[in-house]
Amino acid sequence: MISDLGGLGDLGELGGKADEIIEGAEGALEKVSELTGFSPWVCGIAIVALVLLAVYLFTKPIRFVLKIAINTVAGYAALLLVNWLGARFGIGLDLTWQNAVVTGIFGLPGVAVLLGLRWGGIL
Repeated sequence: MISDLGGLGDLGELGGKADEIIEGAEGALEKVSELTGFSPWVCGIAIVALVLLAVYLFTKPIRFVLKIAINTVAGYAALLLVNWLGARFGIGLDLTWQNAVVTGIFGLPGVAVLLGLRWGGIL
C-alpha cells in the first residue's frame, strides 16, 4: 500500500492540497474576469500567454550569454589549433582572452582577421 511517497505524506492530503490550489486558481480567474469583463477562459488564456511571453523574454538574454560563452571556448580551441598547425610555418597568435572573444564572436573570419593583423604587424 502506498501511503508515504518519500516524505510527501498521505495521498489524501496531497489530493486535498491540489483541490485547494485549483479552487484558489478558479477564484483568482473569476476575480480577474469580474475586473476585466471577459470570461474566465479568456482571462486564463491571456494569463498563460503573458507568462509564456515573460519566460521567453527572460530566457533569450541567457541564451545569448551562453552562446557567447560557448563560442569563446570554441574560439580559444581554434586559437590553439592555429598555433599548433601554424608553428610549422611561423604563424601564431597569442592565447589571450581578447583573441578568444574575437574568435568566439566572429568565428573563423575572426581568426582570419587576427592572423591578418598579426601578419600586417598591427597586432
